Amino acid sequence: MATLNFRTLHTGERSGRSIVGNLAIDAPKKKVSAEAAWREAKTLIWAHRRRLALGLGLMLVGRLAGLVLPASSKWLIDEVLAKGRTELLMPLALAAGAATLVQAVTMFGLSQILGVAAQRAIADMRKRVQARVMRLPVRYFDSTQTGVLVSRIMSDADGIRNLVGSGIVQLVGGFVTAILGMGVLFWLNWRLTAVTLLVLAAFGGGMAYAFRTLRPLFRERGKINAEVTGRLTEALGGIRVVKSYTAEHREAIVFARGAHRLYRNVAKSMTGVSATTAGSTVVVGVIGVLMIWLGGRAIIAGEMTLGDLMMYIFFVGLVAAPVVSIASIGTQITEALAGLDRIREILDMPTEIDEDASRQPIGPLRGEVAFEDVWFEYVEGQPVLRGVSFVAAPGTTTALVGSSGSGKSTLISLVMAFNRPGKGRVRVDGQDLADTRLRDYREQVASVLQDNFLFDGTIADNVGYAKPGATLEEITDACRIAHCDEFISRFPDGYQTIVGERGVRLSGGQRQRVSIARAILANPRILILDEATSSLDSDSEQMIQDGLNRLRSGRTTFVIAHRLSTIRSANQILVLEGGEIVERGTHTELLALNGRYRQLYDKQYHFEMNRFINPGEDFTPEPEKSYVGATTTRS
Repeated sequence: MATLNFRTLHTGERSGRSIVGNLAIDAPKKKVSAEAAWREAKTLIWAHRRRLALGLGLMLVGRLAGLVLPASSKWLIDEVLAKGRTELLMPLALAAGAATLVQAVTMFGLSQILGVAAQRAIADMRKRVQARVMRLPVRYFDSTQTGVLVSRIMSDADGIRNLVGSGIVQLVGGFVTAILGMGVLFWLNWRLTAVTLLVLAAFGGGMAYAFRTLRPLFRERGKINAEVTGRLTEALGGIRVVKSYTAEHREAIVFARGAHRLYRNVAKSMTGVSATTAGSTVVVGVIGVLMIWLGGRAIIAGEMTLGDLMMYIFFVGLVAAPVVSIASIGTQITEALAGLDRIREILDMPTEIDEDASRQPIGPLRGEVAFEDVWFEYVEGQPVLRGVSFVAAPGTTTALVGSSGSGKSTLISLVMAFNRPGKGRVRVDGQDLADTRLRDYREQVASVLQDNFLFDGTIADNVGYAKPGATLEEITDACRIAHCDEFISRFPDGYQTIVGERGVRLSGGQRQRVSIARAILANPRILILDEATSSLDSDSEQMIQDGLNRLRSGRTTFVIAHRLSTIRSANQILVLEGGEIVERGTHTELLALNGRYRQLYDKQYHFEMNRFINPGEDFTPEPEKSYVGATTTRS
């Protein structure tokens, strides 16, 4: 089973994102409409409808209980104080106390029920987006920063708490409270309430405009945050490169630019939020002026009692408070919808599983790989492979030789089905790879790359990654073949030794051997070796050559390497230049041709001899570096 990241295969053979100001700028993506975001929001709300309904019920009970205290003010003033009906004091006090207790209980239950619902929704969304991202084609990862994807999975999903948590319920509860309060206000004084309603309607229009203005800002904020996080993740992951080139200051400048862009976005959005809050304050003030002026005149004219006015003031507060809170809640929901816009972009992308739905399953492979007039290009009009045709028969080794950028890595990426030919076909055991289910195919493919990747776990975990459920005995057998046991035995924790992020606690040669052991455990039918011995010194290379030979045994193995021993062992060697096969044959046959292969071989031979004769000196090969790739297949 193939488990390694193949992004490094394209180095030097294609261009990915453009870099502007040292921050990656992805190609424009299709804009997701507000309608799509609302559909996603409705799906979320429906999925958690029971908890939301229960929460809304508690919210309404609490809000109704909150009406008791302001309503009792009229009876307290007009009946108890004005008319001396002291027998009403105890019932009024008990009613107010009971209402307060109900409010406290409903508020506690609301936070528990909706808090749990929100966290469950966030967890479900993160799992859903992560599963989708992991199934996207490799070409998507080649053009998207890791930090962008992390932001989609973690940060954007976190915002949906305002849709399935207290936010949406508070918004609905606020509207319900406002409607009930308005009904009471119309009953007390319809003229004053009509004027108040006009003021609130004007405020609502301003709020709608503010939300339309703020939403693009929140959407842009998520994009900027993802870009800055992506660059920061890259800088931290490559901290050794940063320090070796004394680039700390440059990285600080890059981060400062991104942070400033984020600051400007936040400042704009804060201005909008502050404006809505200020508008809310103005609304409350205008309503207060109206109550003083019109309410005072109504009392003087005998149209309202003092108790009516006090009750009116309390109910205006009940109406105004939800309206003011709607500004804050609406902003949060707008931000959540912006996050759903970005998540929707991921969820709408076709995955490899979607593509596999119409493809044919494939059984156990014999391992024959055939290229038939294959053309491929990353950029339209600039082919990287030009009419490549060859057959790697089961039980053979095919070497790919050529200078940097000749198309070797691109050819390998087609074998791994990370890319598809623009023209021509790649066949495996006679079946077109474009019509083959990728999962079935990749379960029979393994790779050992130059940039070997290890997870931050134990050695046993990293080797066993190729075969879930593998026993320790199987893992140790694979490590023995790859000659890992000779350094693992020196670690106090043995196979339970933590290797660190990307295997940083192991040497380059040790990481390479662990990667080889992982491929051995996978027991593939097709094997990719991309400079599999590049991180090894001569002694270590000699030590594991027999392990590589055993690994290649019975399999179709594609190797890219520059060591002469690998070149000599190939059954056929393909010499690529400019994306075309210019020579092919065995090592002896190609030397006899005295052509391009002979030139590459002589350069490598002289370099190796100089290094052997004068091991203490630094010999750098000529800029035109050659690489060899091999493919082995067994019946």
